[in-house]
Amino acid sequence: MKILMVCLGNICRSPLAHGILGAMAKAKGLNWTVESAGTSNWHVGHAPDSRSVRAAKKLGYDISSQRGRHFIAAFFDEYDHILVMDRSNYRAIISLATDHQQKAKVELFLADDEVEDPYYDDLLFDPVAQQIEKRCAQLIDKFSK
Repeated sequence: MKILMVCLGNICRSPLAHGILGAMAKAKGLNWTVESAGTSNWHVGHAPDSRSVRAAKKLGYDISSQRGRHFIAAFFDEYDHILVMDRSNYRAIISLATDHQQKAKVELFLADDEVEDPYYDDLLFDPVAQQIEKRCAQLIDKFSK
C-alpha cells in the first residue's frame, strides 16, 4: 500500500504524519510506503521545520532525513490513499483530480476535521504531533483490515 500525506508546505504537518505512520507501519511489519508532499512549492528540497523535527523526536520518531516535495497530478496514479491535513489543501488536491477514481483516493487525514497548521505558533507543534500520532494508530487499524 502506498500512502501520501499532504499539507501546504510539506515541512510541518505532513512530514510528521509521513514519519510517524511510516514508523508505525514498519514496526507492525506492514509493507507500506508512506511519503509526503505539499500543495505549494515553497520548500521543495528542504528538511522539515526544526520544530516538527523536535516534536517528532520527543515522541520517538526521526523525520530529519525527509525533504519537501511538491504535489503533482501523477501522484494520483502512484498512491492508494492521499491524506490531506486541512480543507484548503483538500480542495487544492481535488481540483487536480481528473476523474472520480482519483477523487476517491483523497480524504482528510482526520476524516471530519483539520490538523491545525503549527507554523506560526511554536506552542502548537507538540500537540499537533501528538494528534497526528493518535490518528496514525487509528489509520494502521483502518488500512490493515
